Amino acid sequence: MKRLFDICFSFCLIVLLLPLGVIVSVWIVLDDFGSPFFLHQRVGLGGKNFRMLKFRSMRKNAESKGQLTVGMNDNRITRSGYYIRKYKIDELPQLVNVLLGEMSVVGPRPEVPKYVSLYSEEQRNVLSIKPGITDFASVEYVRENQLLSFSSDPEKTYIEEIMPAKLELNLKYVYENSFLTDIKIILQTIKTIF
Repeated sequence: MKRLFDICFSFCLIVLLLPLGVIVSVWIVLDDFGSPFFLHQRVGLGGKNFRMLKFRSMRKNAESKGQLTVGMNDNRITRSGYYIRKYKIDELPQLVNVLLGEMSVVGPRPEVPKYVSLYSEEQRNVLSIKPGITDFASVEYVRENQLLSFSSDPEKTYIEEIMPAKLELNLKYVYENSFLTDIKIILQTIKTIF
């Protein structure tokens, strides 16, 4: 049931949002020459790595200066990237990951290998289901970048405070997930963005 929903939902949204995707792609290229897309290594189901697709919102090679984005005024973010991130448009290409079966519409957000290596045995249970585009933690921590911008040591704050809290919400989803929960999270996500 969930896989069928993922296929239908992602396919319909890809078709519906294709014109927006073309406009955003052109905007990114004109703003900061290069590919409009960014492939990022993430950890998925069963601890298997996959490449998550996003619209590029940061300057080329920005990742070499750190994994975390610290606030919307991070100087690595492009002019177009500011708005793309603000309205979560950068996440839309992940619908392709959903269609390919690497992700689900709803599920724990996939993390980078560096931080997954720090998970406890219990926290690794979030890898027992497909990662998703949105989840409880995405709604709760929609302003995560702003929280990190107030920290004197953003990575330490992320590892010691934010990541454990997000993983607790992810585990809640793992143990309580259902179709109705997925619909609730999708509606909360839409409300949070707009």
